[in-house]
Amino acid sequence: MRIKTVMFDLDGTLLPMDQDQFTQYYFGLLAKKLAPHGYNAEQLISGIWAGTAAMVKNDGSCTNEEAFWKTFCAVMGERVLEDKPLFEEFYRVEFQGARASCGYAPQAAGLVARLKAAGYRVILATNPIFPAIATESRIRWAGLAPEDFELYTTYEYACRCKPNPDYYRDILSSMALDPSECLMVGNDATEDTAAELAGIQVFLLTDCLINRENKDLSHWPHGGFDELEKFIFG
Repeated sequence: MRIKTVMFDLDGTLLPMDQDQFTQYYFGLLAKKLAPHGYNAEQLISGIWAGTAAMVKNDGSCTNEEAFWKTFCAVMGERVLEDKPLFEEFYRVEFQGARASCGYAPQAAGLVARLKAAGYRVILATNPIFPAIATESRIRWAGLAPEDFELYTTYEYACRCKPNPDYYRDILSSMALDPSECLMVGNDATEDTAAELAGIQVFLLTDCLINRENKDLSHWPHGGFDELEKFIFG
């Protein structure tokens, strides 16, 4: 059956980046923002990692947002709930500085436009560990707009994370998609290839490849944007 829907990862796929470098830059900006308000940088970063782990382990019983804040509060104390506006302001303002740690792939926006013009459904299957405001910013850094996608996953409503295959099944269900008609394009040989377990074909974009488990890439079609376009359009 031919591909009718293309799902894209964002970080390292449509938006080139070194994940570790971006995270270090992002955490540095957040620590600087919150230091004047009495937040210890080391504890803050530990709390964020703990909250992120809670989202990754989420079994669907709550939103990722709820999972994050419950764990974050357990580490940092209930005062963080009163300071939520500070975190929201951070993503509106200081977080924009993290763009400096990212690259730019001109072919990304062009490919999304070509797919839409050809009648494909296009979904942004980015790991939903960020609030919408941060995800929408990173979409724009990639030269795209949130409205370019029929769906983009964020922590406000998603209830699972990659590499849980149920994350992909949730997308399939919510968008009434046939997995055999879908293609997942991503750069992480663990998180993005988990889509296979939901019956979705995978293409690994290798420009910013993450392969922590040293998987054999020959198992999947892979390459850069040129190879991806040939794979989709022939």
